[in-house]
Amino acid sequence: MAPRTDFPPVRACLFDMDGLLLDTEDLYTLCVNLVLEKYQRPQLPWSIKAKLQGRPGPVANKLFHDWAKLPISEAEYIEQYYALQAEHFPTTKPLPGIPELLSNLGRTRYWDLKKSSTNGTNGTTPTPHRVHIALATSSHEANFRLKTNHLTELFSVFETPRRVLGDDARIAPGRGKPLPDIYHLALKTINDSLPAGEPPITPEECLVFEDSVPGVEAGRRAGMRVVGAASDAEEGV
Repeated sequence: MAPRTDFPPVRACLFDMDGLLLDTEDLYTLCVNLVLEKYQRPQLPWSIKAKLQGRPGPVANKLFHDWAKLPISEAEYIEQYYALQAEHFPTTKPLPGIPELLSNLGRTRYWDLKKSSTNGTNGTTPTPHRVHIALATSSHEANFRLKTNHLTELFSVFETPRRVLGDDARIAPGRGKPLPDIYHLALKTINDSLPAGEPPITPEECLVFEDSVPGVEAGRRAGMRVVGAASDAEEGV
């Protein structure tokens, strides 16, 4: 079967954050390995890391603790792990090319061809519309602030109502990635704030940017097109 080529124009771009916009995946690994080293456990392998990426914090923490077999309780591990995050997350940096990408998207338009009549003849008049963007990250609000408070200019392109975080009350417990809820909600935040007269955006008109397998699956389940951006570690698998 030939691949489909008749997709509509992209009217919205929806972004994951960790490992896609920011270098936080390396910092997550650093924090985990510091705890593992403290208890003479082997470092986190990519086979386990890949299962943790993109998932809500509580889910990822349980998956890790079940694998690590640390001589401490899950609650003690989380306390130490979060203390290390509070120390290291304020050093996050945007990944190469991200400031330029987000800046360029702020100026991007798509053209909607409308039938018009000029001097009695039929023609087409291109009408420009902004390509809208939203954030859809599994990071909870406290971690989001740790990672981004020093990057306010970078994240200013995401209007506050169009930032959907992992602990958003509108997402039911247990409905994080790879389920599609966070991307459906991100699209809803855009549609709820469209300029007057602009028709609602459909999932088919969205392009999702992700770096994790659960995130790619979430975008696909939401009925959206997805760009999967592999990290250096993934490229070596």
